[in-house]
Amino acid sequence: MKVIRLREGKERSLLRRHPWIFESAVARGGGDAGETVRVEGGDGRFLAWAAFSPASRIRARAWSFDEGERIEPAFFARRVRDAIALRGRLAIASDGLRLVHGESDGLPGLIVDRYGDTLVAQFLSAGVERWKKVLADALLAATGLSRLYERSDANSRGLEGLQPATGWLRGEGPTELAIREHDWRFGVDIAHGHKTGFYLDQRDNRERFAQWLRRGDGRAKVLNCFCYTGGFTVAALAAGAAHVTSIDSSGPALERARANVALNGLDASRAEFVDADVNVMLRRYIEEGRAFDAIVLDPPKLAPTAAHAERAARAYKDLNRLALKLLAPGGLLFTYSCSGGIAPDLFHKIVASAGADAGVDGAIAERVGAAPDHPMTLAFPEGEYLKGLVVVRK
Repeated sequence: MKVIRLREGKERSLLRRHPWIFESAVARGGGDAGETVRVEGGDGRFLAWAAFSPASRIRARAWSFDEGERIEPAFFARRVRDAIALRGRLAIASDGLRLVHGESDGLPGLIVDRYGDTLVAQFLSAGVERWKKVLADALLAATGLSRLYERSDANSRGLEGLQPATGWLRGEGPTELAIREHDWRFGVDIAHGHKTGFYLDQRDNRERFAQWLRRGDGRAKVLNCFCYTGGFTVAALAAGAAHVTSIDSSGPALERARANVALNGLDASRAEFVDADVNVMLRRYIEEGRAFDAIVLDPPKLAPTAAHAERAARAYKDLNRLALKLLAPGGLLFTYSCSGGIAPDLFHKIVASAGADAGVDGAIAERVGAAPDHPMTLAFPEGEYLKGLVVVRK
C-alpha cells in the first residue's frame, strides 16, 4: 500500500473527518490516479484511506477513517446500500431522486440520480473512475434495475485529469424520459440535459413556490428567470398564476419548458417564453415600467469555489437589484445561489445590499436549500451548495 505523509499541522481537517486533502498539505508520497493510499500525519500515525489524484489540487479524497477498513468491492457495495437506505427514510414526492451525493454519502466524486427505472451517474473524481465497474455493479444490485447511463461530462472532471465520458454503462434504452414530481410531470433528457438531465435539488422549492402562490388572489403575474425546462413555470401555472414569463438563453431548454407545460395539461396562453439574456430582459422590463407579483431567480453557478466569490457576488447583487426593482409591493422573490463558493451568510448580505441599492426592503420569510436527498453532513459543510431566500417585498 502506498503512503502519503502530511505536513506537520495539516492533519486537523482529517481528524474532524473532512474528506479532502489538498496538494499543499502533502509532504511526500503519492500514487497512481485513483489508487488507494494510506494517509499519515507528520508523526506517522494513520489518518485515512484515500483515493489519490495526481492532477487535482484536491490531491486525495478520503474513503474511510477506519484503519481496519479494506477498500474493496464489498466496501463500495456497503456504501451504495447505505446511501439508498437513507433515501428510503425520506419522504420524496417523486420518482426522480438523488441516490448518491458524493462526499456526503462517503463516495467522493460520485453522483447518481434515479429517473424512474433508469440510473444516471457522474464519475467526477479519479477514485470513483478507477472503481467505476465495481460501482456500476453495486448500483444495479442495490436498486434491482438494469439500466445505467453515464454523464461524466462536467467541467470538474477535467480538474482530475479525466476526459469526458457519456453513454450507456449497463443496459440500454431511451434517453428521453418522464418523471413524476408532486402532482406534476416533467420530461427529462438524460443524454443532453444539464447535470444528469434535471434539477432534482429544487424539487421541494418548486412545491413551496406553488404553495405561496396559492395563498394569493389568482391574478399573479410571475417572472421565472433562468427557467431551464420550466420547473418553476409549471409550478406557478398549476398554482393558478394568471401569467408566467419564462426567460432562458437556451432555445432547446425553452422548447422542453413548453413541452412540460403541455405535459401537465396547463393553459399555454398564460405562458410566455423568452429566448434572451436575463440581465438584458430585466433592464428592458424596468424601462418599460413592468412589475411582477412573484419572481424566481435561479442563475447558474457563478462561484464554483471561494476564490471566485468576489466577482460572483457582484453578479448576484446586480441580478437581485434588478429583480427587486421589478417586484410589486407585497410581491414575492424566490432567489437562489447554487455556487459552493457563496456561503449562506454571504448570500444574505448580497441580497440585502441589492435591496439597499434598489431602494427596496423586504421580509425574509424563509431560508431554503436543496431537497433532502442532496444531504449535507456534519463533517462536510461544502455539501450545502444550494441556498435560497424567500423575500416578501414591503
